Amino acid sequence: MKQLDGTGMKRLHREWRRRTEGRLALVLEDVEGPFNVGAIVRTAAALRVEDVWLAGRTPDPHEAKVQKTALGTDRYLTFHRCPNGPIAVAEARSAGYEVLALELADGAEPLHERRLSAATALVIGHEDRGVTPSTLSACDAVVFLPLLGKVGSLNAATAASIASYEVRRQAWSVETALDGHPPDPH
Repeated sequence: MKQLDGTGMKRLHREWRRRTEGRLALVLEDVEGPFNVGAIVRTAAALRVEDVWLAGRTPDPHEAKVQKTALGTDRYLTFHRCPNGPIAVAEARSAGYEVLALELADGAEPLHERRLSAATALVIGHEDRGVTPSTLSACDAVVFLPLLGKVGSLNAATAASIASYEVRRQAWSVETALDGHPPDPH
């Protein structure tokens, strides 16, 4: 076994792009850490996120500190600036996305058990305070990532990356039913 060369990587990624259906978007609400935003942007570009809403105090992807981790990958994404989370959620919904907040909250369901729509937008909140109550109320549902260790939460960029990958993984793992939803796993 050996690492793929540039041509091999392009072929591999092209094959996975062909196999990937569904739309994925992100709403970043008050994610203030520029290195977190940069890491989220880079992962979003790698997983073919179509839209990214920047709400509240989330820094612009062109800022120097954001670019340190984004490494220019922002050029592959479409950004929308909103004054706050509820407006960003409303815009994502009118763009055809089901909007899911990623948050540890009462009534949240594990993301891997959620029956996802063909167009999913994930809301990622502030690194410490999470998604605001008004934005949680505006979302279609609230999901979380189950954790097993003694640490109760993840870094915002890490959580966004895992959740985005899970949305894509579900699309790869099951055949899509006629209504655009994967079959019920239960």
